[in-house]
Amino acid sequence: MKLLLVFLMVHTIFIPCFSFDLLGKDHPLTLDYYKSTCPTVFDVIKKEMECIVKEDPRNAAILIRLHFHDCFVQGCDGSVLLDETESLKGEKKASPNINSLKGYKIVDRIKNIIESECPGVVSCADLLTISARDATVLVGGPYWDVPVGRKDSKSASYALATTNLPTPEEALISIIAKFYAQGLSVEDMVALIGAHTIGMAQCRNFRSRIYGDFQLTSALNPISETYLSSLKKMCPSNSGEGDTNVTAIDNVTPNLFDNSIYHTLLRGEGLLNSDQAMYTSMFGIQTRRIVSKYAEDPLAFFEQFSKSMVKMGNILNSESFADGEVRRNCRFVNT
Repeated sequence: MKLLLVFLMVHTIFIPCFSFDLLGKDHPLTLDYYKSTCPTVFDVIKKEMECIVKEDPRNAAILIRLHFHDCFVQGCDGSVLLDETESLKGEKKASPNINSLKGYKIVDRIKNIIESECPGVVSCADLLTISARDATVLVGGPYWDVPVGRKDSKSASYALATTNLPTPEEALISIIAKFYAQGLSVEDMVALIGAHTIGMAQCRNFRSRIYGDFQLTSALNPISETYLSSLKKMCPSNSGEGDTNVTAIDNVTPNLFDNSIYHTLLRGEGLLNSDQAMYTSMFGIQTRRIVSKYAEDPLAFFEQFSKSMVKMGNILNSESFADGEVRRNCRFVNT
């Protein structure tokens, strides 16, 4: 009962000040939105994504993360793609994004191709959502149908980008609250965090973990000790040294979308505090069960990840449907 009260109190604190609508409420998306206006859009994006991921498999994780950071701020409206101007304060320099969020040039590349085929038709928000799905498939992950029809916002929110996005050092209850505030359940959260199976992390984001309780959660396993030693070599204990050095979050199959990340958590070798807490936190009764389920059953993980990605992609910006647009250039509002 005490845990439930704490959980509800945290939820109340983190409810965002920006409204959103889910699919089927006020602004339903459809699978055939571009059937007559740009019937080749899915094929065009798929073909280009095949080249992009072939060039560097890490691009898959970059696109998925970019989509996540877009949807958690004002809904999936392409606001994360906007460059800062004299009249617009963008989200790119917010603390969770600056020096770490990438993929903007990839979006530009795909957008230019689509504009040459279907000018002024396909929104950047839809482009990003479709690209995230294709990125997942191309590195071995599940396929899902992507509902489309989003509009691009004419605004961004530096403030919400700073507060809405979970951080690697955040407590489990707080992260659950942030997902809940977006209409996403604990099951959605654990499944979506599974995308870290192909992710990379900077030293600055896991330093406290490897110089903290890593040895405790990994139970001094000799293999874990070797892994920890390699991490400390590339990430010195002193703040500022090697901050931007990167390593794979999943050290077993870093370029393959699978359920390996959950096995990592079971071993106590999670690279990020926020990930490992899902299995070892005293508040992680429900998350621990889900982590174990996905570690045991990869098909269950794939099925839920697909559902959760659709659910996240359906977080919509109500204002963009009333006053949104299809940007010609994803970095700037149309003039």
